[in-house]
Amino acid sequence: MSLVDEFQFGLDAPICLTWELTYACNLSCVHCLSSSGRRDPRELTTGECKALIDEFERMQVFYVNIGGGEPTVRPDFWELVDYATEHHVGVKFSTNGIKITEAVANRLAGSDYVDVQISLDGATEEVNDHVRGPGSYRTAIRAMENLAAAGFGNFKISVVVTRQNAGQLDDFKAIADRYGAQLRLTRLRPSGRGADVWDELHPTAQQQRELYDWLVAHGENVLTGDSFFHLAGYGDGGLPGLNLCGAGRVVCLVDPVGDVYACPFAIHDTFLAGNIRGEGGFTRVWQESELFTELRSPQSGGACTSCSAFDACRGGCMAAKFFTGLPLDGPDPECVRGHGERALAGVAAGSVPKPSLDHSHRKVPVTIGMRRPPERACDENPLAGFAPGR
Repeated sequence: MSLVDEFQFGLDAPICLTWELTYACNLSCVHCLSSSGRRDPRELTTGECKALIDEFERMQVFYVNIGGGEPTVRPDFWELVDYATEHHVGVKFSTNGIKITEAVANRLAGSDYVDVQISLDGATEEVNDHVRGPGSYRTAIRAMENLAAAGFGNFKISVVVTRQNAGQLDDFKAIADRYGAQLRLTRLRPSGRGADVWDELHPTAQQQRELYDWLVAHGENVLTGDSFFHLAGYGDGGLPGLNLCGAGRVVCLVDPVGDVYACPFAIHDTFLAGNIRGEGGFTRVWQESELFTELRSPQSGGACTSCSAFDACRGGCMAAKFFTGLPLDGPDPECVRGHGERALAGVAAGSVPKPSLDHSHRKVPVTIGMRRPPERACDENPLAGFAPGR
């Protein structure tokens, strides 16, 4: 039995899950999936977080991907990381590097159960800071230098592939090799603030083809997860990763206030399965929610089932379809056979769903051509106005 056959009807517990500890962030990346910036005062307390970790241990969740926002700005972040590893739950956390000092890097190098992922969206300062904000490139590079100097081997450099950086793949790989890191490429989704810049940032059809060819040539040494299974429609070479949407089947998202969503890229009421503060906690949401039960039932591939590439790409990404106004059983908006482009032409103006939540520092439209806001991009105190959630 293939992994797809085994996973498509769900598991008793997620293999891994994404846990956003806070919406607070010192940056205002234009493509942020969770529209992060300001802390939500309803954030889970330290005690609630530890109780959730206890559930993960009982369910035998292998590890959690901790993100945000910027998770390291939570005052209890390291306490929670230690608690998780002490309770046999591995931790992989994503950070822009703001808190990865020499001392922190040395501490991380002594742990066998923590992995670190540094976000970088340009192989040059100009390209990166255009998306992530001024100063963010130097902050990320400083964090990598500190990790490398501490002997923390094989940390991850996470890159969201965009129209601006798609031609820098070799340069990203060179940066990873320089610091003894592993490159991880992920797909841009039209989620959160990413919806506002999707038309300007998502790779062109030619760049998608070039990305596919590059992954075929370098895939053994580059992580992708399930980011690019829509590219499998080219069909002339294998890609690493699972070619199946794992939403509600093997993965999910827990947000800072305990809401559980089917997918880390689909923070919208449509994909809200429940809240861990309810009776039965996370376990009950995962095992009994109506949404997850529906997602684990046999799914229709719609018109895509007649395509010869369907078994390879499985219709693409649920979140990408939803936030571009396409039906969930329709083609991926970046379908390499062109079906998505034709489907997008029929989407009525004003019918595209909007993200349900916005914790951005500012309430103005975000466009890639706009100057960055005047606040310091690497301000370490995005929690102004709120007491720590302890």
